[in-house]
This record gives sequence, structure tokens and C-alpha cells, in this order.
Amino acid sequence: MRNFLSQKVIDIKPSGIRKFFDIVSEMKDAISLGVGEPDFDTPWHIRDEGIYAFERGKTFYTSNAGLKELRVEISNYLKRSQGLDYNPNNEILVTVGGSEAIDIGLRTVINPGDEVIIPQPSYVSYEPCAILAGAAPVIIDLKAENEFRLTPEELLNAITPKTKVLILPYPNNPTGAIMEQEDLEKIAKIIIEHDILVMSDEIYAELTYKDKHVSIASINGMKERTILINGFSKAYAMTGWRLGYACAPKEIIKQMTKIHQFAIMCAPTTSQYAAVEALKNGDEDVIKMRQAYNQRRRYLMNAFKNMGLECFEPYGAFYVFPSIKEFGMTSEEFATKFLTEEKVAVVPGTAFGECGEGYLRISYAYSLETLKIAIKRLENFISRLRNNK
Repeated sequence: MRNFLSQKVIDIKPSGIRKFFDIVSEMKDAISLGVGEPDFDTPWHIRDEGIYAFERGKTFYTSNAGLKELRVEISNYLKRSQGLDYNPNNEILVTVGGSEAIDIGLRTVINPGDEVIIPQPSYVSYEPCAILAGAAPVIIDLKAENEFRLTPEELLNAITPKTKVLILPYPNNPTGAIMEQEDLEKIAKIIIEHDILVMSDEIYAELTYKDKHVSIASINGMKERTILINGFSKAYAMTGWRLGYACAPKEIIKQMTKIHQFAIMCAPTTSQYAAVEALKNGDEDVIKMRQAYNQRRRYLMNAFKNMGLECFEPYGAFYVFPSIKEFGMTSEEFATKFLTEEKVAVVPGTAFGECGEGYLRISYAYSLETLKIAIKRLENFISRLRNNK
């Protein structure tokens, strides 16, 4: 019998995040700092709205683009938070998480042979989704000395006549890096000059600890060449509700909706009603969770300083990206040994691109109590490594 599998799919590596998560789930007394999932429950008033939707029998399909009421609230939210003006009738699409928006956004704009620029380290799905869409990924290796920000020089060096899309993953997973107004303005000038489309993944937009997040779509001349990706998983602790959205020029949203229509039909109805409540009345919840994350972030940075572990200071998302280069081990070796000896799971930096070698991703979307236990184990582990040199 012939091989029925797609070679393109076979060649794609599985996620490096899930490997350690699967191991730790079967290990007694183990701590996982590997998954980017808020430890907060979805706020009660949001859950209540989902429950109420069930009770009212709101269990039917919505329109393909999503509930009109939700699209209006997304438009209102982007207006008040970023000063962006998106028409809820034809410039907003509700998706099954931000991940679906990334996938169908790339499939909508890519022709075979187009190049997609992907700064790394970054979220694990960008490169596979680009490949599945028929694009050739062009990787930019971001550098710690630049705080893992994309520089104009790096972007210019990556652009070719085949460049179609730049993925802009800020605030960044896994590094916690951000791009500020001045950084984005320099990038935007190059994007406009070279007639490139930007996919701006802003799922962590509400989780910034320095200044308020700035969207590249807010910069003059950029809204018409940006696909903005966002969602409810991180800011509202709604990971399992599987709800995201994309905002873009109506010509792009129209074609994205077509793919969404045939592949998905519509995002979960109950989740959409809950999301309306989140956007209307969830601002205080976001502030409280952001404050808790910031406390954890500061605790980890102080702990790394005390143990002499090099780590640039992240100002977004809920991850730190410490360097373990001094120990002469690969990221995979360090993470595996740490899990085996101290029963703490972290993610090797290479799960987010080869330039992540020598780093670990540690999530602080966990309680401070859990982090304190894990950091004590890390301190013990590092002390043994240094003593054995």
C-alpha cells in the first residue's frame, strides 16, 4: 500500500513545548513552568454569562464572522485601548483562538514561493503555518543584546523581492520582549517602502509592564497593511474557551472568512457570549491579573540576580528567558536534567527557534508559592552544576 501521508506535514517537527508538559504530567510531585496558561480561573461574571447563554438556549451557529455584538465590542475595545478604528461589519473576524487567525491569515495572503519573515525566538506555530500555507520561511535570529527586539537593519537584511509578510510577535513569547513606539516607527517605514504586509500577533497586548502597548496598526500608513491578531486566552484567562479574532482590511477579512466558513463554520457560540461580557466589564479583572504577573516577574528577576543567572528584563507577556550558556549544556540537556533531578519542567529555548539555544523559557503564569518552590530547586540545581565544574 502506498504512503498516504503528506511529506510537508511529516517534515514539520512537533511542538517542543508539549514534550516536557507530557512528561511532567505523569511525574509525582513535579512542577511545570512550561505552559503559557494563566493560573487564574476565568472571572465569575464572564463564566456566568457563558452559563446564562446555555440556559437561554443560545447554542446555535452564529454568523461566520462571529456575533455582531461581539464584533462591535471588539471594535470598541480596540478604539479605547489602541486608538484603532475597525469596522465591525467587515474588518473583524472572530476565530477559534488566535492560532486559527494566524493559520487562515497566512493561507489567505500567501501564494506558492512567497517569503514570510519570522523573527525568532517566537511562538511555535508561525513557521509551520507559513510552510503549510506554501510560503518559504525566512528566519531572523533576534539577539539578547538588542533585548530581542527586531531592528531595522535585521529586517532590511531579510527582505528580498519575494518577501510578502512580516510576522511581528510582540509582546513576545518566549522572551517577554516588547517593541515600543519608536521601534515600530522605524520598522513601519521599511515595511511601507518595500510594500510588505504585517501580521501583528498582539495576544499579550494587555500584559505589558513598562508602558502601554502600542500596535503597529496605529502608526500612519500601517492599518491598511496589517493583520492584527488578538484574543481572550491570556488577558482574560480564557484559554479553554478557544476564542480569538483578526482585524484587517475588508478585502483580507472577506477571504479569511471564506476559509473560516469552510473549515470551522463559526467560533464556539457560548464563548462568544462570554467574551462580550469580558470586553464590556472585564477591565478591572485584567488590571488585577496584570499586577499579579508583574509581582511574579519582579520576584523572578530578583531571584535570578541573587543566583547569578543572566537574564534580560522582560516587559511583556508572562515569560522570562534566562541564559544557561555558562553551564556548557544544550538547552535540551539542561531542561531534561533539571526535570529528572529536581522535578521542574521548563522549555528549552530551541523550541522557539534554533537561536533559542542556550536559553530556557520559564512561565510565571503560576502562583508565587509555586514559583518560590521551583526557584529554590533551580538554585540547588545550578549550585551543583557550578560546584562540579
